[in-house]
Amino acid sequence: MLSASLYIGLYQLRELSIPDHAVLNESVAASQDLKKPWAKALVNAILRNYLRRQAELDASIDLAEEHVRFSFPKWLSQELKRAWPSDLKQIVAGSNQRPPMTLRVNASHLSKEEYLQRLLESGLEAEPGKLAATAVYLGTPTAVSKIPGFDEGLVSVQDEASQLIPELLQLGPHQRVLDACAAPGGKTCGILESERSLTKMTSVDIASERITKIHDNLARLSLEAKVQCADISQLDSWWDGEPFDRILVDAPCSATGVIRRHPDIKLLRTHNEVRKLVLLQQKFLEVLWPCLQPNGLLLYTTCSLLPEENDQQIQQFLESTDSAKFEGIAADWGVECRYGRQLLTGARNGPDGFYYSLIRKV
Repeated sequence: MLSASLYIGLYQLRELSIPDHAVLNESVAASQDLKKPWAKALVNAILRNYLRRQAELDASIDLAEEHVRFSFPKWLSQELKRAWPSDLKQIVAGSNQRPPMTLRVNASHLSKEEYLQRLLESGLEAEPGKLAATAVYLGTPTAVSKIPGFDEGLVSVQDEASQLIPELLQLGPHQRVLDACAAPGGKTCGILESERSLTKMTSVDIASERITKIHDNLARLSLEAKVQCADISQLDSWWDGEPFDRILVDAPCSATGVIRRHPDIKLLRTHNEVRKLVLLQQKFLEVLWPCLQPNGLLLYTTCSLLPEENDQQIQQFLESTDSAKFEGIAADWGVECRYGRQLLTGARNGPDGFYYSLIRKV
């Protein structure tokens, strides 16, 4: 516990705008609260020594190995460098910053421009997203209770990367759409807002506690979908046998594109886990493919930056599935890959790291 208190103190001195004397006082006082009064002088000495030697220590960090400089696990730093050598600094810098709060404007009620004006009138700074027609970035994260129109269903909280999904699915009236791994429901609701004349929207997720969030989001937005708690790979437990026109597979992944939102990923994720996830992604693609009708589209997405979960996964699926044909994504955003497009974690007011691949059944 004492070491954790020191880490917090060092982080505050290095990264936050709290006055130095306040950090020192509170860190020393914490020793007393932790029932370690003998450590007060030690904590004070360590933090003061850091302040005296800060320039020297920062210079030594600049000379350290990449994974030390970027505060990333060595294996992940190496994988990212191998995959994105010219973009590594952008990725790690983006992953180490605070994430933006992004809203999805419900275009069935008002335009993005109209909502930006409403935010301005409410005294909230905001700017439009550059990729999705529905995306708005708040200048400062704000409780949803204070966001104009949230309770009335005018907006939802959703990263801009996920907001690109409805357009990529090429939705149209009277389609049957499946959102696999659907919780907490943001993608399901975005799809329904984008196309209000679907014949059926089915949302499946295995986590019972997260299913409630899907229902909550649908109710707030006055939308309807068939929501099922089931293992998506066990077709008999949820599928009625009628094929879908569109399938979204937002696959479980390493989440290496959203580290800025979940920094514990750097500590908890291992390469062995990634290998297990690759097998699970492969299973989902194989199991769900028969659920897609001929000429239908399957959109495979992950919030990963690792090619083995993305382009390499799709390459293997296409090579093993005669009826699957890669459908190019015509867009001017992200990095064009062989079998899709990749958004890299980057600017403060920009999307999370995200991968998209569109496959047609022939």
